Amino acid sequence: MELRLLILEAELFFFIYSVISFVLYLVAFPFLILFSFKTKYRNSIPARFFLWNNKPLKANGIWFHSCSFGEAKAIKPLVDVLPRDILRMSTTTQTGFEAINAYTEESRYLPFEPLLFSWLKPQKALVVMEAEFWYLLFALAKGRGAKTLLINARMSDRSFPKYQKIEWLYRHIFKHIDEVYAQTAKDKERLESLGAQNVVVTGNIKLSKLPAPTKELEKPSGLLLCGASTHEGEESLILEAFLALREEEKEAKLILAPRHPERFDKIAKMVVIFAKEHELSMQRYSQNESMQSDIILLDVLGELVNVYAISDIVILGGAFKPIGGHNAAEAAQFGCKIISGKHYFNQKDIFDAVEGIAVVEASNLSRRVLQYGLLKPTKIKSKSDITPIIESLKSVL
Repeated sequence: MELRLLILEAELFFFIYSVISFVLYLVAFPFLILFSFKTKYRNSIPARFFLWNNKPLKANGIWFHSCSFGEAKAIKPLVDVLPRDILRMSTTTQTGFEAINAYTEESRYLPFEPLLFSWLKPQKALVVMEAEFWYLLFALAKGRGAKTLLINARMSDRSFPKYQKIEWLYRHIFKHIDEVYAQTAKDKERLESLGAQNVVVTGNIKLSKLPAPTKELEKPSGLLLCGASTHEGEESLILEAFLALREEEKEAKLILAPRHPERFDKIAKMVVIFAKEHELSMQRYSQNESMQSDIILLDVLGELVNVYAISDIVILGGAFKPIGGHNAAEAAQFGCKIISGKHYFNQKDIFDAVEGIAVVEASNLSRRVLQYGLLKPTKIKSKSDITPIIESLKSVL
């Protein structure tokens, strides 16, 4: 009797959730049309919400879903051990799509949930990266025969209280997830409190195999400062810090790498004005790869790891504003001196695994850069073991 009630409860929740998601879709429809004209969303919104040029993935593969460019790159160690013909990929962002499309032509934007009913084909396994908790994605994939995995799962100090407030929703989601691979023991404990089962701690997958340089760049003379993965408001902080550094190090150069491609042109205009005001030279890397100017705007994707390999100091963006930070290990593998802001809450486990990162207030960035001689070269203290994930995936082949 109790089992029957649980089944009825699950079926009722599935029905209500599906109806609500469809209603929300109808309400949002006109707004989605307007947003689809924005450069940032001109590919993702038509594909995700109108299925424009977004046919279903082929059936009977291993389907990876990741959101951002960084997450999509992080699954490469798993992708590399699987046959290419069974790979299926999806994402929700334009930068993520550019990354997954390099793995296989079977790469798509993930449709909004109510559209999954007609779009989703049976797969051998669904592997979802980090915090993409889409109820219908898991429920429909599992219902159509897929083994469902949540990998690199995390619950930050900042986000966990928010998850707890809607614990009832996550308990329904975790009913459709077969295996969970958590980053830390604390993540495991928090995930289990929300209903996760079969939770294994593997460490952060982003540490299992860091991206290697794709080519060897010639290091320019003088001290090389890299402002990496920057967000709105951070470029101006870094430019001011670089200006202070130039007063002491006349040959110092700055490579500035905004996180999102849609901001490249905007930042280029900012740097042109800044360079002219302070009698500095600048160039866009996409137009000239020589790195002879005082400021180089890295306006291409996939080159940042090559730049890390020759950088002396890395100012890691995404943490001087409350964004959550970025993967410090990618620069730490080269022993770079790293400066970060204090808002790295989404990368806490990676920061804990890297020794030597200097964390500063945004207002103190210039002073810390001037004290670069006191900074320590960073090194990675621990890595992760993704063997359990690989074995689980190979079991369905």
